[in-house]
Amino acid sequence: MNNKIIIVNGPNLNLLGEREQSQYGSSSFEDLKKICLKKSNELGIKIEFVQSNIEGEIVNYIQNARNNFDGIIINAAGFTHTSVAIRDALVIFKKPIIELHISNIYKREKFRHKSLISDIVTGGIFGLGINGYILAIISMQNILKNENQ
Repeated sequence: MNNKIIIVNGPNLNLLGEREQSQYGSSSFEDLKKICLKKSNELGIKIEFVQSNIEGEIVNYIQNARNNFDGIIINAAGFTHTSVAIRDALVIFKKPIIELHISNIYKREKFRHKSLISDIVTGGIFGLGINGYILAIISMQNILKNENQ
């Protein structure tokens, strides 16, 4: 086991700290990246942390991850509700995937209640703020550890 995961972030997450702080908190994207890197180092997990506002780039990250990563943590953001292409790429991945959302998508506008990826991922974390990323990293470590016992 390589313990190597990719954390894929979708549109507008690069503006954390600037946008809708009531939903997303005041931490910046760089703050989020730092806490994820710190936790992954503590756990001995290698992570790559990426973000794109472009659907096709996210699909490319997922496709390329097939040969380079043991798991994906994905916050597809707005693409969660619209992207069949991201869903299809995740299906092809065939390794553990955790869906993550900073806000609770089920307590927001009705159109956000439908995730096109929830039924194909290993598990999901919703509404726990940026701490959800830490929980996702810990959870992914446990999933990978259990797969290799």
